[in-house]
Amino acid sequence: MTQFFAQVPDHLTRAQLLAQDPWWLVLIKAVVILLIGPILTILLIVWERKAVGRMQNRPGPNRVGPNGYLQSLADAIKLPFKEQIIPDTADRKVYFLAPILAAVPALIALAAIPFGPEVSIFGHRTVLQLVDLPVGVLVILACSAIGVYGIVLAGWSSGSPYPLLGGLRSAAQVISYEIAMGLSLVAVVLYAGSLSTGDIVLAQQGGWYFYQLIPSFVIYLISMVGETNRAPFDLPEAESELVGGFHTEYSSMKFAMFFLAEYVNMVIVSSFCVTLFLGGWMFPFVGADSALNHGWWPILWFLAKLFVLLFGFIWLRGTLPRLRYDQFMRLGWKVLVPVNLLWIVVVVAVKAIKNNGGLSTGQILIGGGVIIVFAFLLAMLLPDKKVIDEDYVPITGGGFPLPPLDLKVPETTPRQKALAKAQARAKRKPAVVTAGGGATEAGEANAVQEGAQDGDI
Repeated sequence: MTQFFAQVPDHLTRAQLLAQDPWWLVLIKAVVILLIGPILTILLIVWERKAVGRMQNRPGPNRVGPNGYLQSLADAIKLPFKEQIIPDTADRKVYFLAPILAAVPALIALAAIPFGPEVSIFGHRTVLQLVDLPVGVLVILACSAIGVYGIVLAGWSSGSPYPLLGGLRSAAQVISYEIAMGLSLVAVVLYAGSLSTGDIVLAQQGGWYFYQLIPSFVIYLISMVGETNRAPFDLPEAESELVGGFHTEYSSMKFAMFFLAEYVNMVIVSSFCVTLFLGGWMFPFVGADSALNHGWWPILWFLAKLFVLLFGFIWLRGTLPRLRYDQFMRLGWKVLVPVNLLWIVVVVAVKAIKNNGGLSTGQILIGGGVIIVFAFLLAMLLPDKKVIDEDYVPITGGGFPLPPLDLKVPETTPRQKALAKAQARAKRKPAVVTAGGGATEAGEANAVQEGAQDGDI
């Protein structure tokens, strides 16, 4: 056995090492990948509830287990035993299929994420990744986009208008922010020269892309929050507007699968961000030959970066209010997409200059910074164009028009005058006694009718 491993060349790529994995090693990796999502979901729920509780000066979970850390485990045990309520108007086949479409692609996407370098597992050389595909970036984007089908089908199959509106919102939201997210990856692919996630990590040995490609990094951070339907972009499940969103008619394990898909998607987009912009499993400020970037240590660096991004989700939820739907869509289509397209043109121009033996990277960054600062100052100095609207009506903070300044409020309304006349007539006329009411009520009713015929009411 030792002689067999000695014959394996040392210059094998990640894909070649993965191709030589035996079936039992592939099975171990697949099981670990499938368990990462649910385990981190249980951890994230407790962490989020405790962190938001601390931000809002209230206690978080503190009953189940030490300091309440087993609360998510108790919820996971409770949900399978909850009653399943299925609407009579639901399409049962699609109703059952929707949670599966939302959860399964989220669990699969982690297979293309590189968690570490080459290691030895039970004497077998391999890398900490399940598959290293030439188009790994596209596979992860596809898995995250398929989840929206589960949300749309859940809203449609429930047979209720409120879940349908939540599903339609999610479709428009994901289409908008999928485009922005996909465009933010173009600059990374151009710099790395590959769509493989493993190659992108190795290409960042000379410098991480989060500061080399700052616009792409910022746009990706905004897009990944909108992609996962998290606050302040949680419009598909806006409780104040749509009851509970697309999963209003779901309960028990089917609701738990939607909940699982949301948190696993948070893990996916955060892991994807670590891979593309934060150097993946590499330790900062050291070279690729450092002992910190070999063996099993890089898993710790990857998880540390991952938890920093996950805490960003929690921080946003406890800090920012929800945007209106028109503000949310305007941000995606009128800000993120145009800025992304302009940034791609700049990146292509910089790559063309570097390939032709022109300026160095530092000189290009300095020149670009000067141009950006000049454009910003120019935009601040230019006065805004004021459009005078003759029909403008000043409004208060509540959105209601202000009354005119010369408004005179009458002392009595026409209805009050008519009622006074009716009461005066009722005193002059004899009361009519009926079986259904008293004499006074019948007399007043007849007087009011006469007043209405006279035109007083």
